[in-house]
Amino acid sequence: MQIVHRERAYDGHFKLNKLTLKTAQGEELPREQFAPGHAVAALVFDTQRQHYVLTRQFRVGAERELLEIAAGMIDKGESPETAVRRELHEELGYEVDELTEITTMWPSPGTSAETIVVYYAEVSRQTGAGGGLAAEHEQIEMVRLTREELLAEKLQDAKTLLAVQWAQLHKG
Repeated sequence: MQIVHRERAYDGHFKLNKLTLKTAQGEELPREQFAPGHAVAALVFDTQRQHYVLTRQFRVGAERELLEIAAGMIDKGESPETAVRRELHEELGYEVDELTEITTMWPSPGTSAETIVVYYAEVSRQTGAGGGLAAEHEQIEMVRLTREELLAEKLQDAKTLLAVQWAQLHKG
């Protein structure tokens, strides 16, 4: 397959592209591509309190609140590491002590151009209130969980499941 044409079909809070694909046999196929941008996310472990810090917030796609790792969009010209440090401070109020990149993932490659760089972050200093940015209308609840409590949660968010499984394998 080859993309032979791309145009922006919708340019709102999220973006939608109309693509024309060309098959090896020369057939052209119309497709839509969700293009929200690129994101970062991190499973946060507070080394002083010995617990994980996650977020709970309303998610439009799920149409309800979800428990998930802190995450956000990478701003134009921003590196993923800078973005994740910014997001952790905005959402949780923490400064990062140590950051480990787990992977870059495609959460839904059949329809979306979004990638998410997933990290494991160790923190020990909470210098802000967290909760998200008022200007972005974020209403983020911080959720602190012990390792046992985290592993007992029935997680439904893919990036969170990936990060928690990584921590199980690499952090004992």
